[in-house]
Amino acid sequence: MGRISAVFKADGSETRSGYSISEWWLEPNTKGPGPHAHPEDDVFYVLEGTMSVLVGSEWTHAARGSFVLVPGGVTHDFENRGSERAGILNVSIPGGFEPHMPAIAEWFARHPPGDANA
Repeated sequence: MGRISAVFKADGSETRSGYSISEWWLEPNTKGPGPHAHPEDDVFYVLEGTMSVLVGSEWTHAARGSFVLVPGGVTHDFENRGSERAGILNVSIPGGFEPHMPAIAEWFARHPPGDANA
């Protein structure tokens, strides 16, 4: 997805649709998916770098090892405003997120992520 990559570590078929786990990696100074909301809860754990995470109307700058919970229905986003690659582990509860990935990848192909600091 351009300057963003995602890899599923566990999907609905492995978890009986209870949850899905994915890694998201953003190159330096890269916007994320944009503000959005969905019914599932999102649990984010920062693997590397610092990820700026929007929850509702508040941005948090979450460093490596940080945990951020986004309850279902709450607007959220994430982006890498730093100068180094950043990674975040996402647990989506309940499962069923991964079938949306082909459409998400197609959307990013038409709308490549821009600079976070633009």
